[in-house]
Amino acid sequence: MDIARPTGRRPRRLVEAFSSPDSYGLVLLLILVTYALSAAITAAWAMSLVLLVQIATVWVTLRASRARRLARVIANAILVIAGLAALVNLFIHQGTVGTGLLAALSGLLYLVAPVSIVRHLALRRMVDLQTVLGAIAAYLLVGMFFAFLYRALGALQPGLFFGSQGEGTFPQDLFFSFTTLTTTGYGNLVPAGNPGQSFAVLEMLVGQLFLVTAVAKVISAWQPGQAGTGLRARGEE
Repeated sequence: MDIARPTGRRPRRLVEAFSSPDSYGLVLLLILVTYALSAAITAAWAMSLVLLVQIATVWVTLRASRARRLARVIANAILVIAGLAALVNLFIHQGTVGTGLLAALSGLLYLVAPVSIVRHLALRRMVDLQTVLGAIAAYLLVGMFFAFLYRALGALQPGLFFGSQGEGTFPQDLFFSFTTLTTTGYGNLVPAGNPGQSFAVLEMLVGQLFLVTAVAKVISAWQPGQAGTGLRARGEE
């Protein structure tokens, strides 16, 4: 009779893994929503919407990763500034400089989040579903960070970021960032000069090192079904 219980609990645990505010599954879902909004909506107010989703993403990330108090204070200050910037952008057209600053602020948010996740995963004594989701979320956040960095450079630097391809749109920045992170390298979009080229090299190195070390190690050590989702295992840290 007791043998059937774990089977009934699995769907509930899976739902919890992707819905709880303490879950990296929810972080992963918010990242995907941010990517979809960023790639699909190109209107001027879209950056404000993306920023608001980012604020939610970073807030959930800090909660799930149990960030230290100092990190939360700094992040909260950035979140407040980001919220105000998102509201200002809704009513005031800020041009390329404003777009660049908003993109830089977005990138800063996505720099704080993966650092907090990596610190938390390094302290965990168990490898469970939450550990796997956290590693994947951190990897995707790195790609999003570089995409916003390229967007900021494209808007703020004097020359065209992609040279003959132009300054580039944010969907193009996202495409270029993730093809660079995974070293796919289609070659249709290439930074015309520095600092874009240097950041692209850095992203390649970070992406490959993170993929073959952190993500690969976590997935190879994960045994499905052990210790549930880890949401209630507070004693492992």
